[in-house]
Amino acid sequence: MSGEKLTPSSGASSGSVDVVKGINGLDKVVLRDPRGSSAEVYLYGAHVTSWKNDHGEELLFVSNKAIFKPPKPIRGGIPICFPQFSNLGPLDGHGFARIRFWSIDNNPPPLQTNTSSKTFVDLILKPSEEDARVWPHSYEYRLRVALGPAGELLLTSRVRNTNADGKPFSFTFAYHTYFSVSDISEVRVEGLETLDYLDNLQHRERFTEQGDALTFESEVDKIYLSTPTKIAILDHEKKRTFVVRKEGLPDAVVWNPWDKKAKAMADFGDEEYKFMLCVEGAAIEKPIALKPGEEWRGRLELSAVPSSYCSGQLDPHKVLHGI
Repeated sequence: MSGEKLTPSSGASSGSVDVVKGINGLDKVVLRDPRGSSAEVYLYGAHVTSWKNDHGEELLFVSNKAIFKPPKPIRGGIPICFPQFSNLGPLDGHGFARIRFWSIDNNPPPLQTNTSSKTFVDLILKPSEEDARVWPHSYEYRLRVALGPAGELLLTSRVRNTNADGKPFSFTFAYHTYFSVSDISEVRVEGLETLDYLDNLQHRERFTEQGDALTFESEVDKIYLSTPTKIAILDHEKKRTFVVRKEGLPDAVVWNPWDKKAKAMADFGDEEYKFMLCVEGAAIEKPIALKPGEEWRGRLELSAVPSSYCSGQLDPHKVLHGI
């Protein structure tokens, strides 16, 4: 693939970052780690559409019917919901960040991280005149997409209030991550037991989750509140566990449309609900409020590890509690 090199090539040990043409001629950035993992992010929406491990296995779900044509959002991967989650406000569902063209930020302010990733790209979104009419605030939204040394995918969002008029603003947010799973009926989610949640299928009424791991046999659309920093998604058939680690994102959305909703979505295959699950690091119940000059940071780290077994059962405690 030919394209623009974003970082000087300094040998295989540094990985590579290239800008190439993706579907329908849309620009995308391809990150490759020297150990074999990779990620792809479209400038349209700053949308991660691929994350592969060092065996080349795709870890994210993107619908075969996804429409890569602005102004349609891309179905799957990791859409960014900003400055509004879902219909919780006056804007179009999930806000506008996922349907705007972002720019590569070649000179971002320093970002303190606790990983040694050298394979990353920095993107930036600033308000357009169109956005200012519906959300009249000045801001800078910086996103770093990085591959970690063990093949983990790292997304760091920084949103700064640059209003010159002294006005604060608030927003809700989610990394709307679509994980690829072998069979939704064989998947368990650990880490959300006994927590309160808002059920989007019950007019956002508040309930308390029972004490067992989450399993799936029908449509689910829940916003879990005050969630732990670590959540595990266990795929029994693939013997693989996704670990979601998050900072600055107190909530977690769990979504699967199941069969009826799947059939009603033009950009989603009728049977594809079986092969995906959204578990989303989010800030929804309490909107993030920023005064001029203040910055919010929300970080997501995704990793995929072989599942442990204990007396014939998957043992997520080793993953969740670092045993």
